[in-house]
Amino acid sequence: MKNLLGLVILGCILTSSVALAEPSLIVVFPKTDYQTSSQKIFFLGTAPPDGEVLINSKPINRSKAGHFSPSFPLQLGENLFTVRRQNQELKIKVIRVNTSPELPQGVAFAKDSLTPAADIARLPGELICFSAIAPPNANVSVTLANQTIALSPQPQEAQLPNNLAALTGQNQPYAQSSVGNYKGCTTMATAADLGKPQFQLTLNGKTITQPGTGKIQILSRAELPVSEVTVESGVARTGPSTDYSRLTPLPKGTRATVTGKEGEWLRLDYGAWINSQETRILPGAIVPQTIIRSVGYRQLPGATEIFFPLQVPIPVSVQQSEKALALTLYNTTAQTDIIRLDDDPLISRLDWQQETPEQVKYTFNLKKAQQWGYKLRYDGTTLVLALRHPPNIGNTRRKLLANLKIVLDPGHGGKESGASGPTGYLEKDVNLVVSKLLRDDLVKRGATVVMTREDDKEVSLAERQAIISKEEPAIAISIHHNSLPDDGDAEKTKGFAAFWYQPQAHSLAMFLQTYVVKKLGKPSYGVFWDNLALTRPAAAPSVLLELGFMSNPDEFEQVVNPEEQKKMADAIAQGITEWFRSVR
Repeated sequence: MKNLLGLVILGCILTSSVALAEPSLIVVFPKTDYQTSSQKIFFLGTAPPDGEVLINSKPINRSKAGHFSPSFPLQLGENLFTVRRQNQELKIKVIRVNTSPELPQGVAFAKDSLTPAADIARLPGELICFSAIAPPNANVSVTLANQTIALSPQPQEAQLPNNLAALTGQNQPYAQSSVGNYKGCTTMATAADLGKPQFQLTLNGKTITQPGTGKIQILSRAELPVSEVTVESGVARTGPSTDYSRLTPLPKGTRATVTGKEGEWLRLDYGAWINSQETRILPGAIVPQTIIRSVGYRQLPGATEIFFPLQVPIPVSVQQSEKALALTLYNTTAQTDIIRLDDDPLISRLDWQQETPEQVKYTFNLKKAQQWGYKLRYDGTTLVLALRHPPNIGNTRRKLLANLKIVLDPGHGGKESGASGPTGYLEKDVNLVVSKLLRDDLVKRGATVVMTREDDKEVSLAERQAIISKEEPAIAISIHHNSLPDDGDAEKTKGFAAFWYQPQAHSLAMFLQTYVVKKLGKPSYGVFWDNLALTRPAAAPSVLLELGFMSNPDEFEQVVNPEEQKKMADAIAQGITEWFRSVR
């Protein structure tokens, strides 16, 4: 999974005859001058198995084939490492950068510490907060629209590691000094363009004033702009950056009132944020609100389409649960008195509820727990929800997969090399090898298999998602091999892992993880809910499998072993077959 941007560094060989006699000492990761914020880092490489390999004069453990991945602590700044084997020596510099803001020297604000850092817009009465990093014991304030807001020193608060910490089990909060961290908030009652705030700092009798980088606007509640989604699937998030979690994507044409702005991000009336590049403003449009009356449906080969006639396309969200799928319509008031739904292969009953004055929830009670995919779109102002029927699973072992289409996605490809093993062997290559073996096994079992790539070419994540959406397979499987963040324990971490995102894929992920681990006697790395491009597709149950760790010296030897690759492909094919049998 991880893309190791390391260099293959060849050792200095004393004579050309020695160079021809044995391979060089190789360090694949890290490359020299590599920068990281981690407190430690692992070295990934290989050398002929005889003799010792030392890093900073310390002997390291190696696999039978000579591979290694030991970890070493890092101090802030430059860390120099010497990797030696016999007459070969490599020098690698790793730089640990400080992620904590540095206190300024003298009477000054820390560089890039003033917030808001981008232009923002808020509603009247909403909090507008400011922050700055300045020397301790300073007096810090902000002037905005003839109002002066004092910024106070803040008590210590816990800092959170990034999401990758869940992969190493080191995701606990940690304390970080708040010395020099000043914050304060205010409100504004009326609409206005307030311009940039002016920050002021006084220390030891000296005063400086510095303008903020972001302008502040207070929106008029009577004249809020209306945005429309212009892309096929607008990415809705819980906050104004890609660091925030995803919500149900908004179909093209969705309209919503803009209630706030931050940089290029828009806050929509139902609470989500969307990048303005995925929308356009509709001049003169009023607040999008709709009623809903009747709900219609039709059965198609393989799917049931439900029609929600609306006055305007409004935001929606989907929530899957055990034997149910719930669709929430925002800015909507029900005038519904009649719904027709005959006996359906998938749906047992449709319920609805006006949860709030402007929010209607439709719950589809399903006949079986396993769901097989859905699509949302707007046809004009009518919302269309397509629920896929269960596939026609065979009745005998030989014909079980005969009517099923499966999308296989060999991860990475082309310039996207993925992780690297200690020899420099790339993940993209082994992904393709195992995927082809798996394809052949599934075809023998009767399945129709669609590959996202069949050679070493670059296929974008969006293109891979589009293939799943277009093909509408029974399931989609993405094949990968794993690595770790910089501070992971590469020597000890190994095993098979399954990743899912949509609830409809949870059963498949759990089943394959349990089946393959037991069948091959492999260690289990775990089952993860993960926001990945190849787990997000809703058109079919989509699972990403990490078959083993490129970064583990011992497991890497299994990863590149043709016999082990065949066993892995066979086990996954058998697991897929048995899962279909279990949900038939």
